[in-house]
Amino acid sequence: MPEPEVIERAKRDKEEGKSPGTQAGEFVREEMHRIREGKHGTENPKQAIAIGLSKARRAGVELSQPTGGNLSERTRQPAQRDSEKGRQGNRRPSRTHSRAMSRALKREEHSAASPANLSRQANSAARKRGSGARKAAARRAVRTKGSSG
Repeated sequence: MPEPEVIERAKRDKEEGKSPGTQAGEFVREEMHRIREGKHGTENPKQAIAIGLSKARRAGVELSQPTGGNLSERTRQPAQRDSEKGRQGNRRPSRTHSRAMSRALKREEHSAASPANLSRQANSAARKRGSGARKAAARRAVRTKGSSG
């Protein structure tokens, strides 16, 4: 269950007209903090991001469904289910399911949220996107933050 402050920040982002990805980023950020605090672990940064996105969808953030040619049903179906849960409104989660997930995640390592691993994940994701997308992201950064010297 996400913290109320995280849901509040995501709502504020939505009111400010920010993209669903930015709203979901609050949930991913919270997930990284939970791992660093030692509440649970994950196998790798991708899993931590997936958990954050799942929480965002369930909280009602209107994220698009994952796309890609070689996307498996195992990836597509949970995202669809989470979006439907988000549209239905909040119902109390199953105690048995929650406990099972917590116990499984507690057995995982906590280094997935380390700065080095997150940096490696971000760089590999940027490489996959191609130079045009990287250039556009740099332009957006300059527009909001200014050039660095």
